[in-house]
Amino acid sequence: MKQHIGGLALVVADYDEAIAWYTHVLGFELLEDTKLGEDKRWVLLAPPGSQETRLLLAKAVTPEQHASVGNQAGGRVFLFLHTDDFWRDYQRMKAAGAVFCEEPREEVYGNVVVFQDLYGNKWDLLQRK
Repeated sequence: MKQHIGGLALVVADYDEAIAWYTHVLGFELLEDTKLGEDKRWVLLAPPGSQETRLLLAKAVTPEQHASVGNQAGGRVFLFLHTDDFWRDYQRMKAAGAVFCEEPREEVYGNVVVFQDLYGNKWDLLQRK
């Protein structure tokens, strides 16, 4: 049996500002942006070269959803962006305005740095050994 996580919903305040940030700062590809109603869209993004996992941008509409924007993991690292070239991606993201929470470090499992997305969700940029 083979399974994989096909997508992950990320609650955002605004579709267009999130699309701009993820495509410009992280270099993600916009795979789909389909209008589903007056204020609802199906927006899928993926890191370059990714074949399985997609990021679905879900616009906050309720007070509970608005409260979770930028805090989907209660302040912990929420998502892990794996790369085949840590320093290339770190330098590119830094030049594009990414906010890093620390200096890059080498751990027993690989090179890693924590950064925040435009709303404050924490991510790891990680190149495994």
